[in-house]
Amino acid sequence: MQAFKELGISDPILKSLEEHGFEKPSEIQEKTIKLVIEGKDVIAGASTGSGKTLAFGSGILQNTKKDYGVQALVLTPTRELADQIADALDNFSKHDPLSISAIYGGVSIIPQIKQLEYADIIVGTPGRILDHIERGTIDLSNIKTLVLDEADRMLDMGFIDDVKTIINNCPKKRQTLLFSATISQDIVLLAQDYMNNPIEVSAESHVDPSKLKQIYYDVDDNLKYSLLKHLLEIEKAKLVMVFCNTRSNVDFVSNNLKFMGIESLPIHGGFSQEKRSRILEQFHSKEVHVLVCTDVAARGLDIKGVSHIYNYDTPNDANEYIHRIGRTARAGKEGKVINVVSSRDYDNFRNVLDIEGVKIEHVETPYVPRVRIRWMPETKGQRYARRHNIGDRGSGSRGGDRRGGYSRGGSSRGGYGGRGSSRDSGRGGSYGGRDSRGSSYGRTGDRRSSGGSRGGSYGNRDNRRSDNKNPVGRNKARRERKSRYD
Repeated sequence: MQAFKELGISDPILKSLEEHGFEKPSEIQEKTIKLVIEGKDVIAGASTGSGKTLAFGSGILQNTKKDYGVQALVLTPTRELADQIADALDNFSKHDPLSISAIYGGVSIIPQIKQLEYADIIVGTPGRILDHIERGTIDLSNIKTLVLDEADRMLDMGFIDDVKTIINNCPKKRQTLLFSATISQDIVLLAQDYMNNPIEVSAESHVDPSKLKQIYYDVDDNLKYSLLKHLLEIEKAKLVMVFCNTRSNVDFVSNNLKFMGIESLPIHGGFSQEKRSRILEQFHSKEVHVLVCTDVAARGLDIKGVSHIYNYDTPNDANEYIHRIGRTARAGKEGKVINVVSSRDYDNFRNVLDIEGVKIEHVETPYVPRVRIRWMPETKGQRYARRHNIGDRGSGSRGGDRRGGYSRGGSSRGGYGGRGSSRDSGRGGSYGGRDSRGSSYGRTGDRRSSGGSRGGSYGNRDNRRSDNKNPVGRNKARRERKSRYD
């Protein structure tokens, strides 16, 4: 612990570090802790897993006094990272406790408003912090230290305007710390506008290249999932992360793996924060060894023991490839990156191969039997219907069929009928949603007919006639039914 003490860290924090098994500072900690404690502005190039939370956290904790209002704000791109940083700061301040609040969206804002009344340090995402600023429920006038963590990621996610607004709500006389895996031109411009003579430091990647093996398979599109399943079954792995570019692909891969006896957990931005936290906890505890994810899980999170990274989809941005593979081959452990490349990945994969220092070996694709897919990702039409609580347009209809398909409505409306290829009325909205109201309109190929041919007929739960709620729709539907059978 002597090395940490020489950096100027106070005794209460040193005691916490010792209890948590810290022995010596990492490279980024050696280069930044003293500067942070002294109140200097710092731009630090540091990747995930390099120990940057302690690098900026030690100075924040020492320079913050309890019950003097919010004195430090840490901005992060994701909810999971906000939780992780808040927990780490809480652990480091165990022997000199401070009130540390994680503030992010996806959860109720009411408890957060209460927390902010007593908070000394806030760790949050830009969107929710801005929401509190607009509501007047957060006071940033006492901020002494502002941290932009994973700054490049926040800019990539389109938070630049939010970040600038938040910075402008902080006192001009403050310490600003910027941590980023890559120092782009946008980062440089941000530093020029909002930092005071910043000192630049950087640390080598935490990934050991000598321990990291990278390979790729060139496979037909229709065998891509089959190869992934085969490799997951034969590779000797500890914890595995499978990366996809879209939420629908995450659901597709994870659900099919489960159907085929490979336990896996999906995680992406479409889940509630509570569900995402629960999934990460299961993966951390190794209850399930396969995590299928979008890039929301690639940055910032401290997930130890990942032995294999699978890129089911090649990332659209070549830099994301570096962030993905940074999850493995850490702290002297061996790691393996497996890229499953098909024709739709070729353009993205060429960009990955152009990255300086990246060497990926081509491996001959083994024979794998084509597995039967049991779960398919929803189409854009199905996704639109689900989000708007309406039936799937055309579900149940066949290509070239003159009739639309049956579809069930959402929580309060009957479904639209399928879009038929002719002007015939589809059998639209034949059943209502959960509150037993049918749709009053059925959608056809290019005409609306009130009720469709059978639309708005029945409720779902208690068999009440939905058209009693709509006498106009009821009468039209009756006339159509009568004319149909005359």
